[in-house]
Amino acid sequence: MAGKAAAPGTAVLLVTANVGSLFDDPENLQKNWLREFYQVVHTHRPHFLALHCQEFGGKNYEASMSHVDKFVRELLSGDAMKEYNRARVYLDENYESQEHFTALGSFYFLHESLKNISQFDFKAKKYKKVTGKEIYSDTLESTPMLEKEKFPQDYFPECKWSRKGFIRTRWCLADCAFDLVNIHLFHDASNLVAWETSPSVYSGIRHKALGYVLDRIIDQRFEKASYFVFGDFNFRLDSKSVVETLCTKATMQTVRAADTNEVVKLIFRESDNDRKVMLQLEKKLFDYFNQEVFRDDNGTALLEFDKELSVFKDRLYELDISFPPSYPYSEDSSQGRQYMNTRCPAWCDRVLMSPSAKELILRGSDASATRGPPARPPCSTRSHVLRQLHRQTRLSATARRPAPHVASARTALRTSLTYLTVVSARVTSSRNIGIF
Repeated sequence: MAGKAAAPGTAVLLVTANVGSLFDDPENLQKNWLREFYQVVHTHRPHFLALHCQEFGGKNYEASMSHVDKFVRELLSGDAMKEYNRARVYLDENYESQEHFTALGSFYFLHESLKNISQFDFKAKKYKKVTGKEIYSDTLESTPMLEKEKFPQDYFPECKWSRKGFIRTRWCLADCAFDLVNIHLFHDASNLVAWETSPSVYSGIRHKALGYVLDRIIDQRFEKASYFVFGDFNFRLDSKSVVETLCTKATMQTVRAADTNEVVKLIFRESDNDRKVMLQLEKKLFDYFNQEVFRDDNGTALLEFDKELSVFKDRLYELDISFPPSYPYSEDSSQGRQYMNTRCPAWCDRVLMSPSAKELILRGSDASATRGPPARPPCSTRSHVLRQLHRQTRLSATARRPAPHVASARTALRTSLTYLTVVSARVTSSRNIGIF
């Protein structure tokens, strides 16, 4: 970076990734993931880099401890990160505490050229200079440089043991203060239950949890600041609407358990074409016959079913989505572009921001190009596109090289890789403005 004229503002890179599977296969998935991550850092060359991880350590944290330590050491001392001479790492490793454990990991890296930055001490209620590289783990509840909470069990009573929650830190670049919130919301426990209603019962659970977090970070305990909330929101497409659109002319067969008469499977068959099976739906199975529907044109035709964020339209902003659904990609490293047949593909991993945070990254840019995402086509139009796509791919499902998952808006860029969701932008340092 030395020797190049600096663009106005501080280059900030926000990255979120659910990394649970990386620790189950460190020799393959973890190496590939790190290579992709380093490439993103090299491409954007940020001054301030924030990496939010969910399910850090995998499903069995105790068994993955050695892999966790190696992963952290690599990030802190690898050649690709040598220009970042200061770092703060917050790892929730207290897996024995069912009451507090969230499996969240937050990494913050400061470039050697970045001078005027400090971090907020929530206990002392003042900013402190950031020096050196420090790792905090075990009991994060007592660490004054962050706030961490696990959602109450009654938020998701169906799950006996949940690791969902959030970690909040606050930073100040020059005179520009902002919160960074690492979040993991509740998943869909059953495809069958999610299909029953529109919106699904799980959508309501996520809305309640996210509303709690937003209320928490703007309450009266501290001075208000702009905020970026990025992590695994587990937002799903409206399942009932998606199925009805994909299987408009299909007939449905219901399979029930012999002993309980409970619905255990739904089979959707074409009315003609030898009654070909189009979709099979079970608790943890979403097997649609052609995945091209979810990848074609970067999934644009599916965006009308991505409704969960609309409840917070006055409180959260998002850059335009121009990449395919980020979940659930295959965990087989040889099939990284394929979706697993477990869930309906969806944009679970998001980078969201408050209205004032949006102004921070868009200030000084061409308003016509960056004030917001382009208007989405009417719902009826996109439904038609999706049905038309289904008819085309049913006749000839041709293999195509996936297009780069990139969308740009001059001063802001959003990218989705196999296991990364990224926002890169420049933050202009001046007083916080607008509605938080």
